[in-house]
Amino acid sequence: MNAPVFIAGMGAISAIGNNLSECLNALENQQAGMGEMAYLHSVHSKTLPVAEVKLSNDALSEQLGLSKIISRTAMLSMVAAKEALENAAIAALSNFRTGFISANTVGGMDRTEQFFNAFLPDHKKGKLRDVVHHECGYISELAADYLGIRDYVTTISTACSSSANSVFYGARLIRNNILDVVVAGGTDALTKFTLNGFNTLMILDQDPCKPFDENRKGLNLGEGAGYVVMVSEKVAAVLKKAPFCKLSGYCNANDAYHQTASSPDGTGSYLAMKGALDRAGLLPEAIDYINLHGTGTQNNDIAEGTAIKRLFGPVYPKMSSTKSFTGHTLGASGGLEAVFSVLALRENIIYPNLRLQTPMKELPFVPETLLLKDVSVKNVLSNSFGFGGNCSSLIFSKI
Repeated sequence: MNAPVFIAGMGAISAIGNNLSECLNALENQQAGMGEMAYLHSVHSKTLPVAEVKLSNDALSEQLGLSKIISRTAMLSMVAAKEALENAAIAALSNFRTGFISANTVGGMDRTEQFFNAFLPDHKKGKLRDVVHHECGYISELAADYLGIRDYVTTISTACSSSANSVFYGARLIRNNILDVVVAGGTDALTKFTLNGFNTLMILDQDPCKPFDENRKGLNLGEGAGYVVMVSEKVAAVLKKAPFCKLSGYCNANDAYHQTASSPDGTGSYLAMKGALDRAGLLPEAIDYINLHGTGTQNNDIAEGTAIKRLFGPVYPKMSSTKSFTGHTLGASGGLEAVFSVLALRENIIYPNLRLQTPMKELPFVPETLLLKDVSVKNVLSNSFGFGGNCSSLIFSKI
């Protein structure tokens, strides 16, 4: 039950890069991915910036060698998960019990929206094949089939904590000797439904977002995918290269406060972080960097900040929100930020919190605004807090 779980591989695609190295380069050079919509067609294209992956559906399909275009959500998943497996370089993967645990919140909604564009004006038009993969689980099945993983496949959809929950569920399966290898993370593509829904909540910024700034106005929606390959101690022992780190702690909690808002005192956030520390056997002062959930909304940032103040004060670790680069990728955010957390450990760097100018007056700490290199990073806490109060925290630690 307490056997170590190692991170052997990782893969990512987002608005700041089409692969792991491109994402890292953008993070190091403070290059954010927000801009005017290029692929999503919306009446808000001139007023609401988004963080789109810089590849068309045709380009994604061609890169993957697919015979037809499928849901963008699935293709983003395939790109990142494939890179993660290649990065892990596990010889004879078929000899191990391998699982694919993937998260998303929109499923194949992008194709469904295209179907209704044709169907609503004329019920004799529209291609039904565009709607058969609408459900979230189909996206995982498409990606798992592409990867050749069949031992265990499941989907988690808990809003913005989805792929963080995928990661620690995978760790539990390994620790309980159910699986040897797990590809875990998440994916989400931008859709009009998502954009319009968040706009209705009045939490979208018409400028590039600035998490943890006193004058923050909301979030920018993004898209992408991020996966880690977790392995058991038995598999780690036969790898050609040493694992990057271990997943030392994880916890899920719920403050049961509101459907879309965090509790003002950050109860769920506190419980998730405290539980992850307890699982890892670490004191708060052992954390060197917090990858903040940090969406840039009024409610989220003060709730998360209040929980951090309660748990870590008066001495705070360095912290920042990488959503200032990628936007909020919803179901993919926990997976992408898990990858970024492992990169921070590997590279000994702390990412900047872009566009932060005025610190929040309620908080006694300020996230980093400049890239820090050659710093000691031994333990990284990554936060992912979702609608309905579903809060999850992961801790990655050097071996």
